[in-house]
Amino acid sequence: MTTVISPQEVAKHNTKDDLWCIIHGKVYDLTNFVEEHPGGVRVILKQAGKDATSAFEPIHPPDIINRYLSSDVCKGEIDATATLGQAEETETDEEKRLRLARENMPSIQEMYNAFDFESVAKTVLRPEAWAYYSSGSDDEISMRENHNAFHRIWLKPRVMVDVKNIDLTTHMLGTQTALPLYLTGTALGKLGHPEGELVLTRSAAETNVIQMIPTLASCSFDEIVDAALETQTQWLQLYVNSDREITNAFVNHAEKRGIKGLFITVDAPQLGRREKDMRVKYSDDAPEEMEQKDVSRNEGAARYISTFIDPSLNWNDLSWFKSITKVPIILKGVQTSADAVQAFRHGCQGVVLSNHGGRQLDFAPSGIEILPEVIDALHKEKGFNGENFEVYVDGGIRRGSDIFKALALGASGVGIGRPALFAMSTYGQAGVTRLIQLLQEELAMNMRLMGAKSIKDIKADMVDTRNLKDHFVANPIDHLSHSAYERMVPRGLLSSKL
Repeated sequence: MTTVISPQEVAKHNTKDDLWCIIHGKVYDLTNFVEEHPGGVRVILKQAGKDATSAFEPIHPPDIINRYLSSDVCKGEIDATATLGQAEETETDEEKRLRLARENMPSIQEMYNAFDFESVAKTVLRPEAWAYYSSGSDDEISMRENHNAFHRIWLKPRVMVDVKNIDLTTHMLGTQTALPLYLTGTALGKLGHPEGELVLTRSAAETNVIQMIPTLASCSFDEIVDAALETQTQWLQLYVNSDREITNAFVNHAEKRGIKGLFITVDAPQLGRREKDMRVKYSDDAPEEMEQKDVSRNEGAARYISTFIDPSLNWNDLSWFKSITKVPIILKGVQTSADAVQAFRHGCQGVVLSNHGGRQLDFAPSGIEILPEVIDALHKEKGFNGENFEVYVDGGIRRGSDIFKALALGASGVGIGRPALFAMSTYGQAGVTRLIQLLQEELAMNMRLMGAKSIKDIKADMVDTRNLKDHFVANPIDHLSHSAYERMVPRGLLSSKL
């Protein structure tokens, strides 16, 4: 028989040594877990004796408690007929600002490009959400370079070509899609929208593109798969757990649920320093009893990403992965041609050239910059024929011309992450769908003006890459990007002229 507990009883257990909280109507005793909480003691202590659902939901899949904690932590269910007896909270200044920002958003018809969604997202996202989504590592050079690199590639249009009919369809890992673009795996979708990754799933179905499901989604893996159409293709982005039994079970389950691609993230043996995300930890004072403790407050919402990822992952582990799954294996986060060749030699089906959105190693090269040398190196490998190993690029894709340039240099397709999050955070499913359609329209326009009737007609001789490696060449000022980008300013200086 289920134990019914009053909110008043829960409120009594409000210290570090006796900590209960309410999550989705159930009462949990987290006293023994508080020190192990990957997000830090301070975060969970703030919810002691309270209903923590609103704080819990944006950054945790709903099944995480059942997966990682023993059943005896659940003390019972909250008495739904009772209340905590607390006065109704008044709207804070920050809540008022966000409400007004939402009420005054431009019409979705006024969104003409990816940067428009990002500019609106800056105004309507909570500080912790904006910090997590927008942050890059250290000085954020690589994050900005991901898009800037595309500016150093120029086009060589061909004329007098019959381009009345344009075909943007292509195949990626055997799946035909509407265009060579997929929604890459990005964590913590509910920071931007109450339904999180489910929004991306529905938009991917609506536009016939592939969705990559992240390991660290706010929704559970099964929720995301269940939301997909039967005809819809989904891939899995995998962080390899130090406990290989957990990874084995996850991969096997994903394969049974119909996942068509396993994208193993290989660029995160340690979490990068994302200083915007780190600074937001200081937006609230710590509970008094924690101020003098040795508490890490330097990794923001992203902290727990590094707590379970196996830093010992190496090339020898690929034989184990091939033994536990028949799903195509792609390495996500490759940053040199040598590693791309190694992936081919180890029997992978492809790589994603990526520096993790500029969130890991600052000054790591952009995927588009190393794409030509990767393709050249692969063509020198015995057995490579251009079709048995697929190369993808993510990071910095903001325009249809960016997609065109990546395809011209040999990519099989491109992934977008932040743009989809910003579109989701502002206009929900309609926003993500419009973003994809805008990129689709831009790509079609570029193909017409370049004289390419289909994806296979896009060739390397259509682009000029002579300046691609020159990091010091003066680029035209990208006003849209500059207006959306937010510099890292310590909280105490926000009101100053600095």
